[in-house]
Amino acid sequence: MEPIQLQQVFFHHIKSRMPAHLSLAEEVAEHLNISNDSAYRRIRGEKPLSFEEVQLLCKHFRISLDHLLNIDSSSTVFFGNWVDKESFDFEKYLSDMLLQLQQIAGFDKKEMYYEAKDIPPFHHFQFAELAAFKYFFWMKSILSYPDLAKTHFESHTLKNPLIATGKKIIETYSGIPSIEIWSIETIDSTIRQIEYSHQTGAFKKKETVTQLYDELEQLIAHIEAQAECGKKFIIGTEPTEESASYQLFFNEVILGHNTILSIGNESKTVFINHGVLNYMITRDQRFCDYTLQSMQNIMRKSSLISSVSEKERNRFFNALKEKISVSRKVN
Repeated sequence: MEPIQLQQVFFHHIKSRMPAHLSLAEEVAEHLNISNDSAYRRIRGEKPLSFEEVQLLCKHFRISLDHLLNIDSSSTVFFGNWVDKESFDFEKYLSDMLLQLQQIAGFDKKEMYYEAKDIPPFHHFQFAELAAFKYFFWMKSILSYPDLAKTHFESHTLKNPLIATGKKIIETYSGIPSIEIWSIETIDSTIRQIEYSHQTGAFKKKETVTQLYDELEQLIAHIEAQAECGKKFIIGTEPTEESASYQLFFNEVILGHNTILSIGNESKTVFINHGVLNYMITRDQRFCDYTLQSMQNIMRKSSLISSVSEKERNRFFNALKEKISVSRKVN
């Protein structure tokens, strides 16, 4: 392929990964610090890109040149910002999550697959206390943040940014058609976290434990309601014909890995959870295609319990509710 053609393919590749409302020329101009006219000349192939410009664009748009140039390096490029407990900014963490969702939501055609080892975090944002507890537990007990070492849950300040940004997160997530794969164990980590926190004195009030169980029950009931109608909607509202679709699969064999695959127009992105709060992200076409095939294979071995299979859906959600009830009685 000629250099000019390669450059045009490069920009087409960037464009395919951008939401429709963004201008390719404006994005290129901004990140190369050039005029829009200069950006257009590069996009049309009239002016060659320098190696430095290619590097800047690849870094910003998370593009692997190996894949673009069909170089079989047998490697996959991932990126992400790892949580550093010395400089962690919870508000920025939530803002970055919102930005990722907004980018997915910005595509004309979009879809999200979620293989859920744990309850997908987006669901928690309809319940400020439960969402705050999840992050409090991760930061205090798993990541050992010094500021939270001797802090009771009731004294935390995490709910403030959750109220501001969390509402936008759940609203954005609710607008993205989604397919989720759950197992009976998907709820277990949340229950164990409440139990452990209670046993280790992280709560000052018994009422706090009761409220967390109440909100967890409400969350499960809401997910059941979404599964029943096959639509996403915010608590307190009703689904409409325009509501994003919601498919829920019940898998009895395979324990998930908290893996997300998003599809926007021609672009695929995989998010793999690690280190509790971190996600590794890749847009490598081969890896994304492989992940999609793997998820579809799991779905074939699972039961679709949204919109159909009322008996199977009731069995699944009754089992989740029973787990909460048993834990509540002993705590």
